[in-house]
Amino acid sequence: MSKLDIVVAGNPVLRLQAEEVKKIDKKLHRLLKDMAETMYAADGVGLAAPQVGVSKRIVVIDVGEGLIEMINPVIVKKEGSVIGGEGCLSVPDYEGEVERAEYVECEFTDRSGKRMLLQTDGLLAIAVQHELDHLDGVLFIDKAKSIMPKQKEKIVE
Repeated sequence: MSKLDIVVAGNPVLRLQAEEVKKIDKKLHRLLKDMAETMYAADGVGLAAPQVGVSKRIVVIDVGEGLIEMINPVIVKKEGSVIGGEGCLSVPDYEGEVERAEYVECEFTDRSGKRMLLQTDGLLAIAVQHELDHLDGVLFIDKAKSIMPKQKEKIVE
């Protein structure tokens, strides 16, 4: 496994419609592992392939409940509405308030080629929506109701 470079806003790959994955193979398994390692190293809760310069419909998420690897994910149901704070590894200096669905159902393929259905709410639902936006070239700053510079930690002496 190896840590990948995270691309930041301004890189054109972040604005592309990511391509569907046609084949699950060792190369894809390696990318999934490297993306997870990169996400954990950056203290993120999700990472989409375009964020590491790969325009493919692949996402990894871990909000503290274990790693979820999604290939060709599609949200098939949304309910409710919630506004919450978000940040992004590809927009490291800003955070904002974004309106998202409170509950989502997402179909995807796992690394073994099996179709899966994730039914979720809370932080995981928000992370799913945020990461799937990346697959369509959308950043959270495009949807944010407000954007502010991220607070830097103050060193107290």
